[in-house]
Amino acid sequence: MEANRPSIFNPTSTDVEMMIAANCHLGSKNLGVHMQPYLWKRRADGIHVINVGKTWEKIILAARIIVAVDNPADICVISARPYGQRAVLKFAAHTGAAAIAGRFTPGSFTNYITRSFKEPRLIVLTDPRTDAQAIKEASYVNIPVIALCDTDSPTEHVDVAIPTNNKARHAIGTIWWMLAREVLRLRGTLPNRESPWDVMVDLYFYRDPEAEAEEKVEDEKLITAEEEAPAAEGAFGATDTWQDSTTAAGFGTTAPAGWDSGANPTTEWGEAQGGAGDWGSTEAPKPEESQW
Repeated sequence: MEANRPSIFNPTSTDVEMMIAANCHLGSKNLGVHMQPYLWKRRADGIHVINVGKTWEKIILAARIIVAVDNPADICVISARPYGQRAVLKFAAHTGAAAIAGRFTPGSFTNYITRSFKEPRLIVLTDPRTDAQAIKEASYVNIPVIALCDTDSPTEHVDVAIPTNNKARHAIGTIWWMLAREVLRLRGTLPNRESPWDVMVDLYFYRDPEAEAEEKVEDEKLITAEEEAPAAEGAFGATDTWQDSTTAAGFGTTAPAGWDSGANPTTEWGEAQGGAGDWGSTEAPKPEESQW
């Protein structure tokens, strides 16, 4: 592992811990023939464990190939899988490459009439299975291909396979982040290999928009509740109870004039109205008898 390259390219303990924490070393239960040299062992549950040292070697090789391209815009990074779309966009923003995040339009590399037609000198993929159309068109026009390959990924027409877990969101983001950091180191953008990169690896991770929307709504509710609590305390802080506040305002202290004093409320309605029009004491008038 260390005999074929200078010691400056050796991974640090932090890099190894980061790849293991992101589950970059966990493959699938299926195994392709071309991925056997990158394995470390097979667990009892049938999952193949990838050798992290081989993963780091391929990251260094892929970074050196990317740096060899004079114009960064001639490099195209592709990810049809949602977990890798944010990573390729960040990689393109930091390295100057062209990104295709989402569905790959057929004919982008072979049909010059399409609006999305490109002529890249190198393409980097997240998953050879989901990005099979891009690999197929790249083979027609002789474009080199670098891909993140799991133990069960097809490696046909793939020139450089980076063995890693390309199904987990954290594993995909970590590998793209390490590849971008290594490219910037070889270009001289970063002063030296000892200085850390100020870009956090979390920026390359996939983020669920629905979960973010729910978190935003919950945060707004908490902020609103915190703002309303002091206002409510100030409004009811002068009186201890509602009854005290109503008493202070004058409610329930005195009765209106004429109630239970002075006037006699026992007079019936019929008797009161009898003096005015004898409505309650007289009978209804009889109709006049007809002369006929």
